[in-house]
Amino acid sequence: MGTTLTPAQPEDVLELDELWSFVQCKASTCWVWAALCRRTRQVVSWFASDRSADSCRQLWDGIPQAYRCAHTYSDFWQAYQRVFGEDHQSVGKETGETAHIERWNNTLRQRLARFVRKSLSFSKNDRFHRIALQLFIHEYNLEHAS
Repeated sequence: MGTTLTPAQPEDVLELDELWSFVQCKASTCWVWAALCRRTRQVVSWFASDRSADSCRQLWDGIPQAYRCAHTYSDFWQAYQRVFGEDHQSVGKETGETAHIERWNNTLRQRLARFVRKSLSFSKNDRFHRIALQLFIHEYNLEHAS
């Protein structure tokens, strides 16, 4: 993913969110965490696992060093504030501060049937679920490269 990213700028802002998907059956939930650069609309980091603070930490660890000084916005999920610290702000959807990441979530669900909430398409195993997501993000970032 690093080769598709546009270089960071000092004024960059990251929008953070998580969305659920499932593997094999709806009882096997997989949460996709993503950090999107507002300026470039590129996904700078993602992680797929559960909805814990440890998974949020994995999202943070995946953010390239050049983007780590960016101000971040997310919803009110408590893990974000603990992991992202004082440059982070939790906001409601009505503020519009997370509109781009919410739009990305919709794009993911529209383009990959396995991420639709009510679907006959689904991943049969976790490995292929992550591979499909990785390929989608790579292509998405290439589309948004400047």
